[in-house]
Amino acid sequence: MITDENVLLKHGAYEERYPTKEIIFKKGDTPHFYMQICSGTVELNNYHQDGREFTLNILSKGDSIGESLLFGANSYPMNAITKTDCIVLKLPKANFLKLVEDNKEITSQFLRHLSDRLYYKYTMLFNNSSLNPTEKIVSLLDYYKGCAREEEPFRYHMPLTRQQIANLTGLRVETVIRAIKKMAQQEIIHLKERQIYY
Repeated sequence: MITDENVLLKHGAYEERYPTKEIIFKKGDTPHFYMQICSGTVELNNYHQDGREFTLNILSKGDSIGESLLFGANSYPMNAITKTDCIVLKLPKANFLKLVEDNKEITSQFLRHLSDRLYYKYTMLFNNSSLNPTEKIVSLLDYYKGCAREEEPFRYHMPLTRQQIANLTGLRVETVIRAIKKMAQQEIIHLKERQIYY
């Protein structure tokens, strides 16, 4: 969690509930709120001209949504869509900027968070340039496992579906399915009831 929910509420945040498959914001909208997920899962995505979806990130409880855009004058370059029912804390932009300006600890937490997000983007950008599907998938697994701070082999349960892995790596779902079977045969991963353990 970036910011304590009670701190956000104290500074004027309020809860908003979103059902599954609800658009929180879409590409081109102007950022007016700092948003932090209290419960549920949100996907950040874009669509290619041919209609194929590309997933930029999948966020869950404690994650913020599109927060870096509050510091500039740009509109959202992506969509935020709920994957499950969600509760999101929304703090008006002016209140958020004042909170960051007045509180060094929150500013420090925020900078660490932005650094982690940039690390993810750089890692995924580099690995998505690979032509090898296994390399792309292993890179994604490494990132998620690292975030979970799990070091033991085959103890980390990957929470993403094959489709979500495809959307995050730019691969077709059929390619992901074939690569995962091959990775299991090579003992890079273990499969238990179709679930991936890395």
